[in-house]
Formats: sequence, C-alpha cells, structure tokens
Amino acid sequence: MESGQNDYFVVKAKENGVHVIGLTRGADTRFHHTEKLDKGEVMIAQFTDHTSAVKIRGKAVVMTKYGTIETDA
Repeated sequence: MESGQNDYFVVKAKENGVHVIGLTRGADTRFHHTEKLDKGEVMIAQFTDHTSAVKIRGKAVVMTKYGTIETDA
C-alpha cells in the first residue's frame, strides 16, 4: 500500500448539488467518479490505488486529519 492510501476525508454539503469528483492516479490524471450531494448529506471517502485527488464543486465543509476546510463557491 502506498503512503496516505488509508487517509479518509469527510465532505459535508452546505447546499444542494455539491459535486465530489475523483481523479485518477498515474501519468494522465482524469475524472473517474462523481457523486452529487444535497444539503446536509455527508460523504466519507478514502484515497485508493485508482484515486489520487478529489475536486469539490459547491459549498461544502471538508474534514481531514490535517484540519477542516470550507469551500467558498
């Protein structure tokens, strides 16, 4: 297992229609999975062999072991 692969993060939607987009690992980064959250919904996710990054669209709170971040848009 790669370092950081066990890291979990939590996304809590502050509005309807928040998109959580998984990006692939490797030479060519691509979108590979999208989830849509409505206000108040929570998603708990983990980085994997296939997912190296996550993009979030919309107003949300993101919680990690490193701290909490609120999106502006």
